[in-house]
Amino acid sequence: GTTGKPTVVGYTEHDMDIWAEVMGRVFTMGGLTCKDLLHNATGYGLFTGGLGFHSAAERMKIAVIPSSTGFTSRQLLLLRDFGATAITGTPSFALHLAEKAKAEGYDIKKDFKLKVGFFGAEPASEGLKNEIANIWGIDYIEVYGLSEIIGPGVASSCKHSHLLHVNEDHFYPEIIDPKTGEVLEDGERGELVVTTLTKQGLPIIRYRTGDITSITRVPCRCGRTLCRIESIVGRSDDMLVINGVNVFPSQIEHVLSKIDDITINYQIIAQKKGYLDKLEIDIELSENFMSDDVNEFNQLKKKIEHELLNALYINVDVKLVAPRSIQRSEGKAIRVIDKRAN
Repeated sequence: GTTGKPTVVGYTEHDMDIWAEVMGRVFTMGGLTCKDLLHNATGYGLFTGGLGFHSAAERMKIAVIPSSTGFTSRQLLLLRDFGATAITGTPSFALHLAEKAKAEGYDIKKDFKLKVGFFGAEPASEGLKNEIANIWGIDYIEVYGLSEIIGPGVASSCKHSHLLHVNEDHFYPEIIDPKTGEVLEDGERGELVVTTLTKQGLPIIRYRTGDITSITRVPCRCGRTLCRIESIVGRSDDMLVINGVNVFPSQIEHVLSKIDDITINYQIIAQKKGYLDKLEIDIELSENFMSDDVNEFNQLKKKIEHELLNALYINVDVKLVAPRSIQRSEGKAIRVIDKRAN
């Protein structure tokens, strides 16, 4: 796991076969074949992500560069020199790689041969997915999983839709009301609950994931008939309640992705002002924003605050900061700092 105390999980040989099978489906949905070269920038060690991607790729006779996380400059060198056609990692690290590539003088579209990326481990808005896809010139495949269930491979998107196909022959999904536990109808948003159907080493019945999503059984254009879930909106424990209003980081990210002159590098700070909650969002300016005009700066700030008010129904104090001033993460991005309990 990547939240709280580390979770110990076990796999039998049968479980490893199942894991490779479902991850093979993920790669197939992304169009990979034995002719591809995979740059695996997902963590190895005791994290299930890197191992899941690696073992499935080997089963499919796909060559793997086991780069893991960190060492950004070296990652870019490996990507260019070996000519990887596919990459794995977190969305925030993919964005960080692109920023670093530009800073080091790479021409992203010419110097790299990537055609598809497999990203997961943290929620990503549609705007962030589109930005990563456009910057790198790749197809964006979202991969969903949990260590307690199998690791990555529980579900993934395909080239035809941002919805994620659930491998329901191995993992039975339900959506419940996170407060009452009541099972919700298809299309209603709630907490995802998963039951493992074929796992031996650590079988789990109705595991509460904490992830907020919804289920649809409308067939996908790709022809697959598995049920699908929407991209994870956020975790039930990541949700901020600001003066009685529920706010997810992905909602904020979606708004920011549609505004010019800023980036999607941001940090949310929740704190108390008297008895009321106060929400501040630090947002990095785009390097293309060159104006020294205070009025233009304030107009941009007010525009962002107005758009956030329309989307969230709460007032937000926006603080515009210099490019690359918010600390980057090589794993999951730290988007929320809640100071209200301090």
